[in-house]
Amino acid sequence: MSTSETGSGLPAVQAPIDRKRQPSGDEARGRAMRAAISLIAEKGTAALRMSDIAARAGMSTGHILYHFGKKDRLLLEVLVWSQADLWERFRQAADQAASPAEKLDLFIRFYLPRHQGDERYALWTQVLAQRHDDASRQVLTELLDGWDERLEAILREGRELGHFADVDLREFTIRAVAMLSGLSEDVMFGRSRWRHASAHAFALSALERELRPTGRT
Repeated sequence: MSTSETGSGLPAVQAPIDRKRQPSGDEARGRAMRAAISLIAEKGTAALRMSDIAARAGMSTGHILYHFGKKDRLLLEVLVWSQADLWERFRQAADQAASPAEKLDLFIRFYLPRHQGDERYALWTQVLAQRHDDASRQVLTELLDGWDERLEAILREGRELGHFADVDLREFTIRAVAMLSGLSEDVMFGRSRWRHASAHAFALSALERELRPTGRT
């Protein structure tokens, strides 16, 4: 589920706060993160307040602060949670793909923001802009590396099957992800060049040209 999906499309309803039974552990964290995702879809990350999350989750602000401490930590955990969901959906889609070329197409679709203001990408931008301690930096590094690892796996499969050219996997991955990141910033900013053109089609065409085996047209 992307962060913009809120079910039926009706306004989200705030759960009543039962101060006698505040959720604990995983239940509390899950409720808080689901509330944060729905609010990010409505208000963006900058306007997000811990008190709003508490009200949406039917919890007290103190209870939210107890579990997450501050907004920055909550946003990081929401990002991890959201990314795990995105990668599971990507895995399911890739498992149905008939070829490495189809997997590459899927990778680009899952990487790029779907539209200007895409909530998942906005969350990435907000979290990356924060100051991080060593533990948070390690978490973010693992998330970023996860994109590289998935693309390298697709490239390796395509190369071994003879579908892709014999490229240097690491070097190609670095350049490809850098290009996708730049395109993502363009889309999020609303650059006019993408109003009547597809960033996905542009990226796919560029990568396919480099990956085309010698002799194929």
